Amino acid sequence: MTLDEILLEAEEKMTKTEQFVLREFAGVRTGKASPALVENIMVEAYGGQMRIRELAGITTPEPRVLVIQPWDASLVHAIEKAIQKANLGITPSIQGKTVRLFFPELSQERRQEFVRIVRKMAEDARVAIRHVRRDALEELRKHKHDSGITEDEEKQAEKELQKLTDEFIARIDKHLEHKEKEIMTV
Repeated sequence: MTLDEILLEAEEKMTKTEQFVLREFAGVRTGKASPALVENIMVEAYGGQMRIRELAGITTPEPRVLVIQPWDASLVHAIEKAIQKANLGITPSIQGKTVRLFFPELSQERRQEFVRIVRKMAEDARVAIRHVRRDALEELRKHKHDSGITEDEEKQAEKELQKLTDEFIARIDKHLEHKEKEIMTV
């Protein structure tokens, strides 16, 4: 592997980590209903596990209401059960062929709990990015002897890798700051 390939692979993995943490953040409740809160919940359907987004349309007719309308009406109870199991702190209500979720106003304590949760997610993402950096450094050192990389080239690649790591950690911090502000907004 060349230095550029190692750096590109590291950047790709860091980008995936950033995208993952953004999806995780989307699943944390703010003050309003969002389809991202339930779309990845696994439902037992058709003899296997499927995500709600694969089984139903999810809409937000009002800021504090989510409506889940399964394409197959027989799945209403399975979706309700999966949402209860997901422990969102919300009790689903079946109305005909739809499942409705009513989101109560968040208390200050609950908001602070959600902030702690997103901070933990952000820290996990930072750790994952540092692991990518560590793996890339090991890869650099392993291939240093094989491909005749000079010491200067290795140092330059290490600097670029550190710059990339710092950039992605800063992005995670920015996303965290935005999510915290969103959660704490009443």
